[in-house]
Amino acid sequence: MSMSRSGLTWVFDLDNTLHNASPHIFPHLNRAMTQYLQDHLALDEMEADRLRDHYWQRYGATLQGLVRHHGTSPDHFLWHTHQFPDLDRMVLRARGLRAALQRLRGKRVVYTNAPAFYAEAVLRLLRIDDLFAGVFSIEGAGYRPKPDPQGFYRLFRAWRLSPQRCVMVEDTLGNLRTAKRLGMKTVLVGSASRRVAGVDVSVRSVLELPRAQRKFGTQ
Repeated sequence: MSMSRSGLTWVFDLDNTLHNASPHIFPHLNRAMTQYLQDHLALDEMEADRLRDHYWQRYGATLQGLVRHHGTSPDHFLWHTHQFPDLDRMVLRARGLRAALQRLRGKRVVYTNAPAFYAEAVLRLLRIDDLFAGVFSIEGAGYRPKPDPQGFYRLFRAWRLSPQRCVMVEDTLGNLRTAKRLGMKTVLVGSASRRVAGVDVSVRSVLELPRAQRKFGTQ
């Protein structure tokens, strides 16, 4: 996909940004990760759930804690926790999503803490995969999940991006704060329109982005 006249690159998170993962996908992921900890660390369900939450709070991802403290293979963990036999029924596509994305001036990429095979499957089910120049997944980030700045640096190098010409679109405030510190423009998705430190624009849904893009110097 070529750059448009604006020269902007829109960097989209995936889950709870481009689609609503809360009703079906996140509960499934949480159960799968807890089960993985039970199976591979010999924990009961309560212990596994507590440890999963602890690692998520401390590192931003359960995977990071498992790698640091248990020598877990990242690919093994990601494969076993991202199996969705009914993914086509779990992905919720907002009406008008494709049209809204097409109205954005600039290149579009996805930057997700999820594995590539999952992210690409979700984009296909959302019927928007052809609108993105590519997916930058947890593998590309060297298994350093957002908000770790090292993942962002890898993104910039891989796509030859200038942070000052990027707009990060995310539902997670901590990730946006890292993006802002690195020079990116930022959009918080799912929030009421109010001033939040580290956020340039707040929208309730990505469907509102076409109207908001003028704030980034494009129409």
